[in-house]
Amino acid sequence: MKIINSKAEVKELLAPALQALQQGKEDTCVQVLHENILQKKIRFPQLEYAAKELYAHIPQEKLFTLTDKIINLDTVGSNVLAGIMLQLYLRIDPVVAVEKAGGYIIRGDEWYVCDIIGERVMGHALLTLPEVTIPVLKKLAQHEDKWIVRTVGVATHYAVKKGLKKQYAGDMFLLLLSLSHTTDFHTKKGIGWAAKTVAKFHPDIIEQHREQLETDASVKQWFKTKISIGLGRSFKYAHRYTG
Repeated sequence: MKIINSKAEVKELLAPALQALQQGKEDTCVQVLHENILQKKIRFPQLEYAAKELYAHIPQEKLFTLTDKIINLDTVGSNVLAGIMLQLYLRIDPVVAVEKAGGYIIRGDEWYVCDIIGERVMGHALLTLPEVTIPVLKKLAQHEDKWIVRTVGVATHYAVKKGLKKQYAGDMFLLLLSLSHTTDFHTKKGIGWAAKTVAKFHPDIIEQHREQLETDASVKQWFKTKISIGLGRSFKYAHRYTG
């Protein structure tokens, strides 16, 4: 199957869906999206472009109705489209956008749904609105659903990688540290991924908590191992840390 990797091609395929939106025909729009976009091989950057175009054409009061219908198509690309549309809604109401994203993540019940939406919504929120988002993530860290807890790690990895200020990266590391006792496989993957990223980009944050990492029995070995890997990839500290 041909891979569609240009905005021009996506724009052409998307045109009937946008026309349907302008006519108030959301169901037709979603059907066209499914046939023209989501059943084809389209790279994520082009799917994100399509999502931005959809967002620009949908009345705000109908946004969630559209994203619900897109998510219900149950394709990988559905998560990209809905994730970016919710990302754009962050500027309107970040708390509601994150809450909506969380519902989609729970519904999806798969690691890739968690990661695709988590990066684009929670991760982007943390990067761009850290003072608003960190309290929200602290609440999500106590959630009963494993995917929501994993999202805390996904968001931290994304934001730190993209340049989250050290102050906020330090706050998030403390939150990761509080989750270092988890035993769930998927949660460990997300939290460990984030811990590794913090260690790579901010090894001095790890140094600040070195004593606790070495002496606190509640900090599990899997967490320490991820930190060791991250520090090993940080040139400044690679020769100083032995795990």
